[in-house]
Amino acid sequence: MRDAYDRPIRYLRASVTDRCNLRCVYCAPPEGCKRLSDDELLPLGSIFRIVEAAVDLGVEKLRLTGGEPLLRDGIVDLVRELSRIPGLGTLCMTTNGTMLAAAASDLRDAGLDSVNVSLDTLDPDLYDRITRGGALCDVLEGIDAALLAGLPVKLNIVIQGDDGAKDAEEVESYAQARGASSQRIRRYDLRLPKAEDPRFDRPPRCESCDRIRLLADGRLLPCLHSDLAQSIDMDTIAQSLLACVDRKPARGGTCATLAVGQIGG
Repeated sequence: MRDAYDRPIRYLRASVTDRCNLRCVYCAPPEGCKRLSDDELLPLGSIFRIVEAAVDLGVEKLRLTGGEPLLRDGIVDLVRELSRIPGLGTLCMTTNGTMLAAAASDLRDAGLDSVNVSLDTLDPDLYDRITRGGALCDVLEGIDAALLAGLPVKLNIVIQGDDGAKDAEEVESYAQARGASSQRIRRYDLRLPKAEDPRFDRPPRCESCDRIRLLADGRLLPCLHSDLAQSIDMDTIAQSLLACVDRKPARGGTCATLAVGQIGG
């Protein structure tokens, strides 16, 4: 697939749930977000069919996101089924890591290729404040379990204000010591115009963007920084995917209708 600006679209990010056990300051307001009911969540079988159609159209990489994807019942079985799709080159997941210790081995056995774990600091008190109640020890245990299971781990570091560089350096050293990788992410507000900064690994430059997103309610997003959304007709999935790609803007702008945690970043 190529969009109207001749960018190849090879990457699908699929949110399997909008639920999360944390309320990180850059993902959700203090009171949290209105959540989908069980009936509004896209069934796992439908996610599989959409991914299968996307791969047929040229998608090579799939990332499962949330909310927190490990909260979705049946997530390991979904990974197992997705890993069997011919032509899917990379199957990965982004998680906050708090539930990863118990799931890492099963995810690896099911066919997951790698995992990204959100970790902005090694200070337990600061981690508690950033996540509004998360326990750093749970994340570190999850990272160790993933590495022990043979899953490549990348740490996502959202830079927290002027002092964030020091925390980022500590997380990067921690990652290197354990054989993991890391990337720095610019903290952003979807309600403000997208800004690109070469000091950060993410968000990516619009000129090279190769992704679209599937929301937990079944809508497709052509751009993170946009209110554009494409509904899916399950009878003509390929046409819905192509329509989403055709609507992808040249550059990201703002998104006023969704929080980061409802999209999956």
